[in-house]
Amino acid sequence: MSALIDSNLPALTLISKGKVRDIYSTSSPDHLLFVASDRISAYDVILRNGIPGKGKLLTQISLFWFNKLANIIPNHFVTADVDQMPEEVRQYKDQLEGRTMLVRKAEVVQLEAIVRGYVTGSAWAEYKKTKTIHGISIEEDLVESQKLPKPLFTPSTKAEQGAHDENISPEKAAQVIGQELYDQISEVSIKLYTTAAEYALSRGVILADTKFEFGLIPSASGSGKDLILVDEVLTPDSSRYWPLSEYVPGKSQPSFDKQYLRDWLVGAGFRKGLESGPEGKEGEGWVIDEKVVEGTKKRYEEAVNLLTSGQ
Repeated sequence: MSALIDSNLPALTLISKGKVRDIYSTSSPDHLLFVASDRISAYDVILRNGIPGKGKLLTQISLFWFNKLANIIPNHFVTADVDQMPEEVRQYKDQLEGRTMLVRKAEVVQLEAIVRGYVTGSAWAEYKKTKTIHGISIEEDLVESQKLPKPLFTPSTKAEQGAHDENISPEKAAQVIGQELYDQISEVSIKLYTTAAEYALSRGVILADTKFEFGLIPSASGSGKDLILVDEVLTPDSSRYWPLSEYVPGKSQPSFDKQYLRDWLVGAGFRKGLESGPEGKEGEGWVIDEKVVEGTKKRYEEAVNLLTSGQ
């Protein structure tokens, strides 16, 4: 099976092309078509070759979590059944089956809602230097990958394509989107993470951290706007998943997510300034070794199976 790097839906209008998703307008003014490609990125670099079937895995796990968490907050998902989508979409069923969602349009909140339950990644790098995480003071003495005393909401800016998200303090985030909306998002994000993390743990998986995105839609009452969950949710692209059976605090952890790819990319010579390709081959892009493609696919499949099998 080859990877679907770019969707090709000439009868539809492509309105956005992200690191993974292609978003199209439809004949329905209230809906958008989300197509999960097999593209993959690391350190905000989109690799030239993708992971075959990855888009279908991301869609499968997003649908699982949208359903499981719907009692906490509504979301933008409408249907994943291509036969129930607008007529102009249905002609591309062979290309779209299993990797697309019809979603409700929403005004996207310009904030990445990150929740951390364990100290790892950029949070660990900051903590080692200053005993803070996103500027939040941490009194406890922690080791790498240790569970935090309580989950932390650590927002970042929502960067344009090709730019880097920037970690910001809760105070700065509240200034960007308003205190009331910030309080609402931080509260529901912690609740979503806590619920998902408890479930994942029961399946032998640690949810170390994750990123949520939110949108606003007109309120059913006709006054004001309601907050909903949008984009993908709790996928291996947006979350760190670790196998519980191999968890040992004090070091980095084996993972079911993109960390394997990130480690390969750094080992292959990637550093800041070489986003366009290896040194001496700038502009040619980065191509993932075939064994890394297979290893990444295997990790994604294992995460999806552990979390969703029998559900």
